[in-house]
Amino acid sequence: MLYTRSIKLIQGVGEDNPLPGWVRVPLCLVTEAISSLPSLAMLDLPIYLASDVHLGSAPEGTEDAFLSWLDHCGTHASRVIINGDLFDFWFEYRSAIPRGHTRVLGALAALVDAGVPVLMLGGNHDWWGGSYLRDEIGLDFRQEPITLELQGRNTFLAHGDGIGSGDLGYRMLRYLIRGKAAQFAFRWLHPDIGAWVARRVSHTEKRTGEALEKQEARARFQEEWAADHLRANPELQLVALGHT
Repeated sequence: MLYTRSIKLIQGVGEDNPLPGWVRVPLCLVTEAISSLPSLAMLDLPIYLASDVHLGSAPEGTEDAFLSWLDHCGTHASRVIINGDLFDFWFEYRSAIPRGHTRVLGALAALVDAGVPVLMLGGNHDWWGGSYLRDEIGLDFRQEPITLELQGRNTFLAHGDGIGSGDLGYRMLRYLIRGKAAQFAFRWLHPDIGAWVARRVSHTEKRTGEALEKQEARARFQEEWAADHLRANPELQLVALGHT
């Protein structure tokens, strides 16, 4: 989701919002939203942003659709941002990477080679990226939230898992599995076993059929958090979160 300080900045996008002064915008509309900001009209090309593609467990046809989107970005985007969970599982061994999605990796590398910078944040499913994504593909891969200027507006980017002070159990698990000891131990597993473990603990397919009420509750929580974050950080104009 994309959150901004003023409803007037985004025309015809979003819905009625119980938090005055803020609007929540689906990520699929971020391209239109950013390109419609009045102060950005002088810029030639917009920024394209996506998240939570979950390649590896996404419905059939998702990868082809994403490849078409990347191809479109090659001629229409000034920059591409992937805000976490591009892959449902990603872990870089020293001499191996997960099998699959070669065409997507090639398309990302082609974008970078064509001069379109690609920023990718690690999500809760693909946080364990590293030198392969950075050095071989050419992505600007980040594992932590980042604040940067996008088209003249200070923007806070985060995947969105672990925000706020709730869900202590998940936050503890997140801290443990991202630690050096856990990464060291996982690296000693055969890649086939590691991928099997990842599939067993992933809940992506279950969430695909998740009740609408749960999805809306998660979105409302993120909306409230984003509004609080904007209030507490007046230098920010935008907050972009995934994980919905």
